[in-house]
Amino acid sequence: MTFTFSLDDVAFLSSSDGAEALSRASAMTLTDSSLLKDLPELRTRYGPHEAALVETVRCRRRAVGKLAAPDSLLLSDTALQQATPTAVAAHRAADLAARHPGAVVHDVTCSIGAELMSLADADGVAGVIGSDLDEVRLAMASHNLTGRGGVQLMRADALSPASTADVVIADPGRRNARGRTFRLDDLDPPLLELLSVYAGRPLVVKCSPGLDYQMLRDRFGIDCRVQVTSLDGGVREACLWTEADDLPQRRATVLRTADGVVRAQELTSDDPDDVDDPGVDEWIVDPDGAVVRAGLVRHYGHRHGLRQLDPQIAYLTGPTVPAGERGFRVIEKVGVTEKTLRGALAAHDCGSLEILVRGLDVDPDRLRRRLKLKGSTPLALILTRIGRTGVGFLCEPAVRAPFSSS
Repeated sequence: MTFTFSLDDVAFLSSSDGAEALSRASAMTLTDSSLLKDLPELRTRYGPHEAALVETVRCRRRAVGKLAAPDSLLLSDTALQQATPTAVAAHRAADLAARHPGAVVHDVTCSIGAELMSLADADGVAGVIGSDLDEVRLAMASHNLTGRGGVQLMRADALSPASTADVVIADPGRRNARGRTFRLDDLDPPLLELLSVYAGRPLVVKCSPGLDYQMLRDRFGIDCRVQVTSLDGGVREACLWTEADDLPQRRATVLRTADGVVRAQELTSDDPDDVDDPGVDEWIVDPDGAVVRAGLVRHYGHRHGLRQLDPQIAYLTGPTVPAGERGFRVIEKVGVTEKTLRGALAAHDCGSLEILVRGLDVDPDRLRRRLKLKGSTPLALILTRIGRTGVGFLCEPAVRAPFSSS
């Protein structure tokens, strides 16, 4: 059951006594199995805020790697799930500052302030406003923004414009009582209402990576520029930009962390997309999910000297693997029946197998169990189709090409 913070909890956690309590709680185990032992001590010292302490410490631990300086933040489980990773928010803030120098930016669904922190830190953003209907999250945001000047917080409905800011940012909630939702009218606030309310103003809306942005154009006539962003291989969001005629129709922003540094690569629908005829080369590359979801596979292939295995399939192939990307060196081409696969894998003494599938109705986990691997060699299997024919490629384990030192 999810714990619900009160304003009293936030006030306590933000105080010097709360900071001391959090320091003491952070030294405790606070796992599900240890709570029966840990809670009585916290209740004796800090009741009635013991549950808030436990929730805060556990959320901070889960936020490591997602949010910057998580040990200083106040956040809830739901707010943490919804928060934009700092690397993504920082890249967007720099993008906004470059496109709208000297702008005031208003996050109308600011929650605990994850986006606001990056906006406040960005060079070129003149002012930052955050608003939300949830008073508890606003109180958390106020704490989280400590030390960052020039940020104004207010309680306001995202569908009732409360500022004349140059740029508006919104992140509609994608969860309801039934769990995660992908219906446009189930978002909170509803996406189409949000776009209508801020029509004529530069608006940036963070949406689910699975958003059917083409449907927005075809069915509703909404002219948005789309940016799909991934971080370290996971697609994080599809972002809609309005009043942005200078931007390409589609962008894929690929963020990768290497040696503590976040590197960005961007592809757009304005880039060239001519590639050589389909075929099979030494390496097979599975493009980043942001590239695939933005429909920029051929553009990616052109940039890196790759071609497709099949014009309708997102796998690419070539003589090398692009810097920072995963590639699979092909050992042999095989059939896709279980009998054929079992024989090929046994011949290569396969004991563990990574399976990738595109274009075929195959459950990788179920197939792996049915193959009954008994060897000792790790391999990879790529299952796809060329034309209408299913085909497999038995490969060496995936390798990631290093970034160049330049």
